[in-house]
Amino acid sequence: MSAPEPAAAEAAREVWRLLARVPDPEIPALSIVDLGIVRYVREGADRRLHVGITPTYTGCPATAAIRTATRAALDESGHRDALLEEVLSPPWTSDWLTPEGRAKLEAFGIAPPVAAAAALRGAGGPARCPRCGSLSTERISEFGSTPCKAHYVCSACREPFDQFKCI
Repeated sequence: MSAPEPAAAEAAREVWRLLARVPDPEIPALSIVDLGIVRYVREGADRRLHVGITPTYTGCPATAAIRTATRAALDESGHRDALLEEVLSPPWTSDWLTPEGRAKLEAFGIAPPVAAAAALRGAGGPARCPRCGSLSTERISEFGSTPCKAHYVCSACREPFDQFKCI
């Protein structure tokens, strides 16, 4: 396929900006772009915009809500003919969270995940408290407010918090 036409390239940039305003239903401080689940926005051979989205994990209860919100945002912005495509391979990883998304998680009171490579080596270390920054924390439950988060308590400030799991 040849290089996209300037109008198609601008439409794709517009859709990226639009999707950066679609909140995650479980962590509304993050957009679906912050989460790294928007895989592509591009013009297809059919000259329509194609938007690829990868669920964070199989069975994530937010997937249907994300698809609905994305479709509504596309429709409301005049992109009714855009195709919304589910991309399952490669599977989503928490490494795809943008740096802005990681900062937003922490500001929201959720510790960002460690990098997948560090977690596999067991080098992730303790969760850092998003409130006071202490590493003196203890996991009290493998599952937090959602299955993609674990629940911790900070020994320094005594505040409970979730950490987004490394997936």
